Amino acid sequence: MRLSLHRFETGVETIGGNRVVYDFTEEVARFGAAAVEGPALVWQLDHDEFDAEGALLSRFVQLDPYAAWVVRCDRVDFPPGGVAYRHVHPGPGIRRLLHGELTIDRDGERRTYQAAESWLEEANDPVLATASATEDTAFVRVLLLPAEWAGRRTIRYLDPADEERPKLQRATILLEEPLR
Repeated sequence: MRLSLHRFETGVETIGGNRVVYDFTEEVARFGAAAVEGPALVWQLDHDEFDAEGALLSRFVQLDPYAAWVVRCDRVDFPPGGVAYRHVHPGPGIRRLLHGELTIDRDGERRTYQAAESWLEEANDPVLATASATEDTAFVRVLLLPAEWAGRRTIRYLDPADEERPKLQRATILLEEPLR
């Protein structure tokens, strides 16, 4: 399956299908058919190959075709200095930084993302995320999750002691739908 992220500055109208549309102005997400008059992000999921020209980020992701999946769009907010300790999620997803700055440490590699940059995390991809020390930071993401994760918190800390540490980040589910 291909998962792609597109940005539309002056609006977009989708006709349905496996698409998640994030409206920057209203800070809401819709699945399938949607119309947005201002800036928007569109994640497109397709079982067939399609033209991903113009995509900010486009990747093939491996999904078990016999399993049930859900598509989740959520927003994660960090206060200055917030940290998501080394963790994984049970499914892949593309993230887009809305504002602030976020440093991702992965397998000894460190990259700092600025507002309007995107990245992919694979299922069970261990990452440590550290937000800007001086400003609020937020990103929006679309995850593809095995159906048994519907409605459940997906972050799993690799060090069990981190589960007990204070969490400053807040994840808000904007939508969750079965993948068709």
